[in-house]
Amino acid sequence: MTGMSDMAWKAAADAGAHVTLAVPIEMQMRHGTPPIQKALDLGMSLSLSTDVECTMTADMFTQMRSVLTLQRMFANELALQGKDYPKLMSVRDALELATMGGAKGLKIESKTGSLTPGKDADIILLDATALNVAPLNHAAGAVVTLMERSNVSTVLCAGQIKKWRGEIVGYDIPKLRAELNASRDYVFAAAGIERDLFRA
Repeated sequence: MTGMSDMAWKAAADAGAHVTLAVPIEMQMRHGTPPIQKALDLGMSLSLSTDVECTMTADMFTQMRSVLTLQRMFANELALQGKDYPKLMSVRDALELATMGGAKGLKIESKTGSLTPGKDADIILLDATALNVAPLNHAAGAVVTLMERSNVSTVLCAGQIKKWRGEIVGYDIPKLRAELNASRDYVFAAAGIERDLFRA
């Protein structure tokens, strides 16, 4: 939605469309400026997503920080120019986009997206004692602005443990890594690209 006209935006908003933003990759791949403020101004339902995970990290910490800092950058630039500026996105807003936002966009918010009795036990436990969040002053602020993948201690999907105390459970990681390497080597060979880890 980075290149839509105002008329198309209004039509999408009037239709109740949901907008999902893959902010870092949109900026990286010249897709245009992620339309965060446009969607917010129109009161549209929003979430965060990822794309092209082989070129840009897909973790939600990066997505949350990207949407928060980009929205605030635009707002702060207007403020510095002495112009009216929109409300700054809060860390709670960013956290909501990464959790309930996605569930609402997929219309599965009755099953997942928040910790509520009767919903699937989709739970991520974060290590708030880690040095990168010390001293802990604000829970949502720590998650959005300070944490990263190493803070993910335990993951449950529908009650099934997928990561326990920092270790992924039930997957052969060396086998998966070997398959990924083989896939890369095949693509590079088929495209006639020389593998060079240090090329500019």
